[in-house]
Amino acid sequence: MQRIRQGDDVIVTAGKDKGRRGNVVKVLANDRVVVQNVNMAKKHQKPNPGAGKPGGIIEKEMPLHISNVMLFNPAKGKGDRVGFRTLEDGRKVRYFKSDNEVVDV
Repeated sequence: MQRIRQGDDVIVTAGKDKGRRGNVVKVLANDRVVVQNVNMAKKHQKPNPGAGKPGGIIEKEMPLHISNVMLFNPAKGKGDRVGFRTLEDGRKVRYFKSDNEVVDV
């Protein structure tokens, strides 16, 4: 079970985009995450008529290390640490450490 999952609302804690928020688009295997509209880079792309992709310079999101993002706590209005807890019915869920609120419902 991972602390950050696809679809989570996160805040960047380090780097050029520190303080920006976004949703996690993808979690990669090497402890990296791609966050929507964060860590944008220009990429020179060759045209591929078979796939219908035009050539030119495109902007795309690049991966960030998972240690540079925190799960956003809407109750506190800032990033928060995440822990794991087992409920009475046997489910393992994530919770915010600052106020013990369960993230997963």
